[in-house]
Amino acid sequence: MAETTVKSPVEKEKEPLFGPKEKKLITDPLNDNNPITVQVLGICSALAVTSLVYPSVIMAISVIFVTAMSSFFTSLLRKNIPKQVRMIVQLVIIATLVTIVEQTLKALNFEVYKQLSVFIGLIITNCIVMGRLEAFAMANRPWRSLLDGIGNGLGYGAILIIVALIRELFGKGTLFAGSPLAWQIIGPSSDYMLDTTAISWLGWYQNNNLMVLSGAAMFIIGILIWIHRSWNPKLVDVS
Repeated sequence: MAETTVKSPVEKEKEPLFGPKEKKLITDPLNDNNPITVQVLGICSALAVTSLVYPSVIMAISVIFVTAMSSFFTSLLRKNIPKQVRMIVQLVIIATLVTIVEQTLKALNFEVYKQLSVFIGLIITNCIVMGRLEAFAMANRPWRSLLDGIGNGLGYGAILIIVALIRELFGKGTLFAGSPLAWQIIGPSSDYMLDTTAISWLGWYQNNNLMVLSGAAMFIIGILIWIHRSWNPKLVDVS
């Protein structure tokens, strides 16, 4: 008599560690679901800290860290967090991470800390951070939540740095001022790569100090939103 093999129950296939869905969590916030140009979140810090590139890079790294780790820990604890106090728990997690960032920055680079101290603290109230915890981390596994946090932090940081590059270059003629990588690009002296006093066809050029004001950042962000939605037509009707 032939033996019959009994099939065991089909186990659910494990999701790949970095499959198409996981990649989309990183890439989507860079384009189709950018926190600033599409969701229009985190605008306040984008206006306030983008007068120079170097502090903007530090701010971007800080937000990526806080968004990623807060999403990870919230997801890790999500089944044990009572719904009635979930927002309080989330705020405690965010505040702890922001304090770590603040104290680390204070120890490693006190000059940048003085420039960003208030705004680093305001990461606690950043809509992007709390929004991802509520919308994603509370309903997904830790690894996917971590990737979602990194993606949204990168999307926010990319716009922050683009705005800062435009403002610092046209406002002060420099890039990465205050850092070891400081470049003096264009200005009225021989210290700059392009000396407007020595190059006849650049004699008319002067750096526009209005670019370092917060109002300029608002216009630049508005133009970036327009360019992004013109380049990606499916975003035209997104409010």
